[in-house]
Amino acid sequence: MTTDTDGPARLRLLATFVAGAAVQISEAPAGTAAHTDGQVIFVSAGRSAAEQRREMLVQAALLGAGSLDHRLVKALWARPAVARRYLALEGDRVLTELAARLPLAATLAPSGGPATTTADESLERARSRAAVPDPPDWYGTVKPSRLTSATHGPGTPAGPAELRLEFDPLDVPEAGDDGDQEKSGESKILKLFENPLFGSRALSDYFRKMMGSSRSAGDGPAGAETPVRAVRRAQLRGVHARPLPTRVHFTDDGRPAVGVGGALHPEWDVHRGRYRPDWCRVIDFPPATTADVTDAGVPHDDVLRRRLSRVGLGPKVLRGRVDGDDLDVEALINMFVDLRSGFSPPEHVYLERRKLARNLGVLILLDASGSATDTDPAGLTVHDHQRRAAATLAVTLEELGDRVAVYAFRSQGRHQVHLLALKTFDQRFGAVGRARLNQLQPFAYTRLGAGVRGAGEILKTQAGTPNRLLLVLSDGFPYDDGYEGRYAEADACKALEELRTDGVACLCLSLGTGTDAEALQRVFGSAGHAAAETLADLSPRMDELFLTSLRQLSAPKPTPVHR
Repeated sequence: MTTDTDGPARLRLLATFVAGAAVQISEAPAGTAAHTDGQVIFVSAGRSAAEQRREMLVQAALLGAGSLDHRLVKALWARPAVARRYLALEGDRVLTELAARLPLAATLAPSGGPATTTADESLERARSRAAVPDPPDWYGTVKPSRLTSATHGPGTPAGPAELRLEFDPLDVPEAGDDGDQEKSGESKILKLFENPLFGSRALSDYFRKMMGSSRSAGDGPAGAETPVRAVRRAQLRGVHARPLPTRVHFTDDGRPAVGVGGALHPEWDVHRGRYRPDWCRVIDFPPATTADVTDAGVPHDDVLRRRLSRVGLGPKVLRGRVDGDDLDVEALINMFVDLRSGFSPPEHVYLERRKLARNLGVLILLDASGSATDTDPAGLTVHDHQRRAAATLAVTLEELGDRVAVYAFRSQGRHQVHLLALKTFDQRFGAVGRARLNQLQPFAYTRLGAGVRGAGEILKTQAGTPNRLLLVLSDGFPYDDGYEGRYAEADACKALEELRTDGVACLCLSLGTGTDAEALQRVFGSAGHAAAETLADLSPRMDELFLTSLRQLSAPKPTPVHR
């Protein structure tokens, strides 16, 4: 265990024992602290064997103790300060427990003992105002986005394959004579093209056709070779099933009101543990036709633009590259033609796939209720902060090529939840749209769950992009007639959860508000959220907030069981 000839991989068996699950060991990029994604533990590059071993021990112990389970880690999204405090508390606790059964960890455990006894207690203390010392550097860090986007989640049971040597079937002599090979229809030459070096499916198929062979049929179950792209989760049935919205038509003198539409949406009753179908009437109002364009100024934020320009979501294929992920068959053929013709062409014969395409639709939902009229020491209201942030975000995202819509919402009871269109997806955010936003005045109440559901339906049906994000700007204080306290918080949290189940990412920002972190956690739940005095305070990490919210869609979600 003291030699470094095999690199960090020498620690794999010890890490598997400590974590109680099959994990791999690798070096993190230079300058990156030790961390884990639940399947691989990354230790610091360039450190000694002893330093890498203690980094591995604390990360593996966190996995083995369940400290990085999805239920706990989701509370650390986009909250680096809380994550660091949680790591300090849990690191002390798990190392103390590990020292009792592994003498190697005895020297690493804190001398004074841990401050907490369970992971839930550590999380609660990390989110409180209690003093928590900073963890040692070798504790590494916790990266919630890496843990929640892992394909199989933190830890998978260790099997025989992880605990014994295995040989590739190509290296093991087959029993029987050569006739068995002819009967099976397989070729050892063709097996060479199954090598990872020949990663191009098109090139492999080309050689198979040229040699008069194809994939053998009947070797597996029906559809075994069909690529699977995604699996749609089934909806719950019975009293816990989510009712679909019911479209309604508003009339004026027996004729449909021009441009006005809406729907009846359900509402979640946390006290009864079931939905109230067709409970809230959400009315969609079209954009105003006129506005004073002299009030159309929008503050610009260069930091925000640079950060959001880094948000790449869709794969884009770059052809004719010097190096890349796959062979470019067309460029390869052209190179052979040039060589036969006596030319010396450049060896640009690879394809490179990079996440450069955005393919993003964003609906900015602005809280225009009377609760946003509180002022800060500079005399600006919460509404002023959120309205300016909405304008800046809309202009920036539109300049970057995203499809953007801006809506505001307010309510006066469950029958009057108003959804005001300030900019639709098909409109440019010109002077008229910016003036509409700047002249918006807050009043009435905040039925947040209904506003989220109404905006979510617009986003799902009108964005026209594979990636969709609902960006909510609210003080996180839902209140209306018969809609307050735990009931309102649970319904807003449920509405955001419904959208994420439908493939819509959610990001909630609270600007210039005094709402405490625990209240925001209850309202926004596991959806990505952040709070700050101004948008400029969040701009340096806005790309991280966007990507974290979008990655939540690929994270495994527990299947609820109702009895």
